[in-house]
Amino acid sequence: MPGLKDRLRTDLTTAMKGRDELSTATLRMVLSAVSAEEVAGKEARQLSDDDVMVVLRREAKKRREAAEAFADAGRAEQAERERAEEGVIAAYLPAQLADADLAAIVADVVTRTGASGMRDMGKVMGAVQGAVAGRAEGGRVAAEVRRQLA
Repeated sequence: MPGLKDRLRTDLTTAMKGRDELSTATLRMVLSAVSAEEVAGKEARQLSDDDVMVVLRREAKKRREAAEAFADAGRAEQAERERAEEGVIAAYLPAQLADADLAAIVADVVTRTGASGMRDMGKVMGAVQGAVAGRAEGGRVAAEVRRQLA
């Protein structure tokens, strides 16, 4: 746990000292989500860096979905704020795979598993998700798997 969570706290302090309102608000929200995750369930626990990454990905996805909803509702200012918050969170996430890299990983898994059609999608998805390890959204992965199995 110490690594990423401590980095978030240190960056929050830096943002507060620099009077960076966007980063301050976003990092507070992320740390709050991390704390909530730590006390969720039957027992309180310390989150590992991987667990904190899961929370960060979830929060980034929330921002992306909120930005789309605001944009669809004609509220451009709020949509831009959500995109900016997602940008702050994205700095802590691993870089996303390019489409070509994702296609190569899926093709390799399809070959290794011997998948021949859509009935094998679950088997392929499980292996691909393990290989991409958070570097591609589930929707992108599923779309590529469908494209290659069809």
